Amino acid sequence: MTTVTTTPTFAPGTEARLAVARQVADAVLFEGYVLYPYRASATKNRLRWQFGVLVPPAWTARAEEHDFQHTELLMEPKRGATLAVEVRFLHTQRRTVQRACPDGTFEPVGELRLDDQVIVPWDEGQEQAVRLTVPVDALEGEGVVVPFTRPSAEETEPVRDSAGLVVGRLVRRREEVRGALRLSAGELDGPYRTHRLSLVVENTSDWTPDSGADRDAALPRSLVASHALLCLDSGRFLSMTDPPEWARGATAACRNLHTWPVLAGAPGRDDLVLSSPIILEDHPAIAPESPGALYDATEIDEILALRTAALTDEEKREARGTDARAAAVIELADTMPPEVLERLHGAVRGLREVTAPAVAANAPPPSDPFRQSGVARPDTPWWDPGADASVDPATDHVLVGGRPVRAGSRVVLRPRLRRTDAQDLFLSGRLALVEAVLHDVDGGVHIAVTVEDDPGADIRREQGRFLYFQPDEVDVPEEA
Repeated sequence: MTTVTTTPTFAPGTEARLAVARQVADAVLFEGYVLYPYRASATKNRLRWQFGVLVPPAWTARAEEHDFQHTELLMEPKRGATLAVEVRFLHTQRRTVQRACPDGTFEPVGELRLDDQVIVPWDEGQEQAVRLTVPVDALEGEGVVVPFTRPSAEETEPVRDSAGLVVGRLVRRREEVRGALRLSAGELDGPYRTHRLSLVVENTSDWTPDSGADRDAALPRSLVASHALLCLDSGRFLSMTDPPEWARGATAACRNLHTWPVLAGAPGRDDLVLSSPIILEDHPAIAPESPGALYDATEIDEILALRTAALTDEEKREARGTDARAAAVIELADTMPPEVLERLHGAVRGLREVTAPAVAANAPPPSDPFRQSGVARPDTPWWDPGADASVDPATDHVLVGGRPVRAGSRVVLRPRLRRTDAQDLFLSGRLALVEAVLHDVDGGVHIAVTVEDDPGADIRREQGRFLYFQPDEVDVPEEA
């Protein structure tokens, strides 16, 4: 492979397109970074870094973790096209806390208590990116390799009290991390100029763990939350989840290991891809109602904001001292205006008509504006898929033993063992009231019932939560 050097910046046009996708990429980068209640002492914050962790090769023999990600997808570059690649990850830095001693030295402590925060040891994540631009033609054959290194370092930061006196310091240490990007592409046979693009991101650190090493020792030498952004300056990528029919076979043959590529950026654009360790759909986006990053994996903004605001003052002090991002979440929850919180309660993303416009041959009278516009009337039944008056669960009936059964009929339940579960068998022989007779699209008939002596029957009826049986699972009592 040809060795290629990285570029610190992209051309303005490429940078602008990548910026659109970085909001989602940031959410991937910090997914699960710190979990509610945002304190280092919380049990679930003691096992860190769950997504996209690429460990040193020597550690893979100790644990079921990976030292690489492999992305494959299809693209249709125009002649002379250039590919921009940005691989992003977090470099773990271990923060320890030291207290100032009267003799001018410092000693390690488990916490440093200030007026507004309690500072504790913690592993921070320093954002890193490897960027390069390469002509697509250069990826043919063996492709290119891009090695990179993030050196070890140690930094100190003084900690001052409210009077400005130094009461301690933070010591941050980073271990060396080495990695490589391997890019290649090959044109597929067929009538279209389609290429299969391959990107491998790997950890090449030569660290060897000793016999007592644990995962905490491997993490400072790992690429954390690793993911990639790919951008063509001319041409397009094909969706992995919804490719053109002619490309389905070639798409299915792509190998994606420990990552998944999706189209990114604004809907309708196909020149940008986000390859993420978290499965996403094409064109993922941050909800516009979201007030800011909350970092908690699988977060639900409204619940998380309310629970964060309800933390005790002492819990908030520790959260502020845990991490700058955790402190920002506490501040966000404490200062969130009511109208912003109310926005989190729910949103309608779009509305569509559920009935088709009237056909000219049987157009309704001008006096019926609802039918004219093709919009359902306010009193249209909920089951109406298109003003189909031939279907009505409230009046439809089915013959059972030669007698009609409809809403309001009384039946005896006879669940069949071959198609039911143990709970339904307890209903055998019970009297029930028919609430509706329903027909499905396959021609099947289902009888919705409530059990007569069920004390919760009124609630079930109000909520529309019925029990369902088929016609051969009910009898009509003789008195009927």
